[in-house]
Amino acid sequence: MVQIRIAALALIAGLCAGLLAFSPSSGRAQDLSPNRWDGRADNPKTSLFAQSASQALLRDFPSDDISFLLLDAQTGTVLASRWDHPETPIPLGSLVKPFTALAYGELHEFKYPAHICRGTSSGCWRLRGHGAVDLTSAIAYSCNSYFRVLTANMTAAQIAPTATSFGLQPPAPGISGPTLAGLGDRGSNKHGSENQWLISPLNMARAYLELIRRRDQPGVGLMLSGMEQSARQGTGAEVDRALGRFGALAKTGTAPCTHAKHAPGDGFTIALAPAGRPQIILLVRVHGVPGSQAAKTAGQMLRRIEP
Repeated sequence: MVQIRIAALALIAGLCAGLLAFSPSSGRAQDLSPNRWDGRADNPKTSLFAQSASQALLRDFPSDDISFLLLDAQTGTVLASRWDHPETPIPLGSLVKPFTALAYGELHEFKYPAHICRGTSSGCWRLRGHGAVDLTSAIAYSCNSYFRVLTANMTAAQIAPTATSFGLQPPAPGISGPTLAGLGDRGSNKHGSENQWLISPLNMARAYLELIRRRDQPGVGLMLSGMEQSARQGTGAEVDRALGRFGALAKTGTAPCTHAKHAPGDGFTIALAPAGRPQIILLVRVHGVPGSQAAKTAGQMLRRIEP
């Protein structure tokens, strides 16, 4: 039923300019059209889907604790949203990890270390740790211990070229080390953003779209594999649980809260569906919960979208 629902979404919304086929064996979408979908705002198919998706999400997820941006994966056009000032830079936690890892790769010929995560004793969020991890599993499980080691000697200046190339605001010059992976000191100001890498949510969503476009470039395949694993069995597993075998790519994060009604942190999930050839991207923020819980909301939202 979920496959039928998303197939109808893609066809009626015009997310493909021609034919969209589904493989019975893999459940992945295959774009058979030689032409790129016209995602202009004046495209009537785009407008139809945007209106339908916005109505469904606003109706079924009315809580002010939920913010979202829904974009067309081909053009970056915002199709539906409920997010105050999405162009304003805020802390986005572990959503930065793939881009930090790419910056590391640029400096080390895209050779990444293996690591043993020992849990809280090695600086991870998971009490018992993740054990032996490589970069792909570190992305999938958002292993803080791995990224503390990866970024131990990194500086903002080393991250800046990669960040800029993906359209992200570069980190402030004084930021270094694990803060560059979204793991910094929560700071001393009210919203805990003083010592964080600040990026606008809209720029972050479009940076993930750029990852898809660069899938054949060095290092990017590892990030996408980690995101696919995240949606299947990692911190973003609630996304695939909602979508079934149709699948998605996902990355989660937890960051200091920036709401007027302060909480210890906010959860973020970015999901691209379907995994084989993404047609839409959804960025969700849920007030006062970790990223893994935000993944459940993101999965439910993707499942609810209907033409």
